[in-house]
Amino acid sequence: MDEELRQSYLHATYRVRVCRRGAAILRIGEPLPRVLQPLAGDRSWGFLTAWNPRSQRQQPQVNRAAQLRLVAELRSDPALDIHPALGSGSGGWREPSLWIVGIAAQALAQLGDRYGQNAWLSGHGAGVVELRLR
Repeated sequence: MDEELRQSYLHATYRVRVCRRGAAILRIGEPLPRVLQPLAGDRSWGFLTAWNPRSQRQQPQVNRAAQLRLVAELRSDPALDIHPALGSGSGGWREPSLWIVGIAAQALAQLGDRYGQNAWLSGHGAGVVELRLR
């Protein structure tokens, strides 16, 4: 992965929708936002999308179909809590995403690989938000 793409991930904005409270922003290298901590509890979590595999723009219908497959796969595991999210960055890119609570780091990495993602966020409980690169 080139440095420009890595920097793009580092400086992107990662929002998690919080019911009736707007959105919480995950910041790499900082603790999970306070408003999300009760939702995470003492569980692992991740921030992932199925949009634009390998950071290559896809047609909207292709992205939507991939995201629907990801959501269906996640919903098949009743132990997971899935929250709507959005990743956005410079140049105007925006990707509907998911904040997934209760997912193990290895399972998250497998999903990232399966859906062709170069990067995702992960953490545990109220801990630090970490950028994971493929």
